[in-house]
Amino acid sequence: MATTTRTRLVLATVVAASALLLTGCAPVGNTPTGNFPGFPEGHEASSDTTGAPEAAWVSEGDKIAITLFGSSTCPLVASTINVVKKAHEGNAVSIDVPPLPDKPCTMDLVPHTTEFWTPQDVTTTKPLQITVLDQTIELPIKAYQPAGESEH
Repeated sequence: MATTTRTRLVLATVVAASALLLTGCAPVGNTPTGNFPGFPEGHEASSDTTGAPEAAWVSEGDKIAITLFGSSTCPLVASTINVVKKAHEGNAVSIDVPPLPDKPCTMDLVPHTTEFWTPQDVTTTKPLQITVLDQTIELPIKAYQPAGESEH
């Protein structure tokens, strides 16, 4: 009887540990995976940059990069991504950007990029509607990119 209880306890511990390991590997959450000044790797500003938000697929579509333009000393940094319409309902997300701090900022206009995991409820095979700072961007379908070639 003690052996059966011990076996069950060991089995339960192994199952719990496996579940924790698997959750640690899966991209979850709606917070940024990173943010940095400039544009995402392999992407450049469009030729008619007006300071409007820009979006790009990165990491083979595993991530979405949002580039916002603002002060270099007080950059606009996105904080969360939220699914508004799942892939089969319209494929749309919204990006939250907290207000700027109440301090002096430089009057320059520079890009700052925030990256998020692509939410599981949206797809790269349909255009993605992204609402950020009261503007809507349509991110086109993620085109196949042969290895070694960069996007522009």
